[in-house]
Amino acid sequence: MASSSTDRFQELIRYRFTRPERLLEALTHSSYAREVSGDVRDNEQLEFLGDAVLGFVVSFKLADAFPEHSEGKLSRARARLVAADNLGKAAARLELGTFLRLGRGEEKTGGRFKARLAVNALEALVAAIYLDGGLPAAERFISHFILPGDLVGAKDELFTVDYKSALQEHLQAVRRGVASYTTVSESGPEHRKTFVVEAGALEQVARGRGENKKVAEQEAARKLLELLEGEYAADE
Repeated sequence: MASSSTDRFQELIRYRFTRPERLLEALTHSSYAREVSGDVRDNEQLEFLGDAVLGFVVSFKLADAFPEHSEGKLSRARARLVAADNLGKAAARLELGTFLRLGRGEEKTGGRFKARLAVNALEALVAAIYLDGGLPAAERFISHFILPGDLVGAKDELFTVDYKSALQEHLQAVRRGVASYTTVSESGPEHRKTFVVEAGALEQVARGRGENKKVAEQEAARKLLELLEGEYAADE
């Protein structure tokens, strides 16, 4: 990355590095590091550290903004904020793909437009800022570019839960497969039916009732998630 590009990017992120080599490392994909001569580090180790720093800062911010909420609710809000979808939007706003250092092969296959590479670089950037300027600098960057401007104002969006997705995230976290949904019954007149759906996972089942299948599935997923989270807490 040319010095002019480095300067422009630091203006975009509102942080100037005392050690610019940390920024270069954060923006260096492994394909570039493999192709050039000399001791060039890619951003994979920074990505690992940045994931931890991001998780800590987001956890702190959520706990501070919503002291009345349970651990489960806060965990789900954190998962939403550090998910690839949200990080991808932040990376796109910063035009991160434009500044990546890519190898020729990755460049030819559209690496600058791959959301995964931009998300990885964003996590690496969080770590680079943390190492260069400490936790306060990383917190300012995360608050400005990744978190909603008003966490309390985003309460409805953060805590309106898609229980089917939350259940699947829980199952992925414990590495135990996927949930199944079965319509058990339909009753009532055509214009006002009631559906009963059964959700099953990890040898547990829960039933939900609703005016359509989607509502019933969400209710069944909510009950099953509460059941599984209760079991997990009891095992700890």
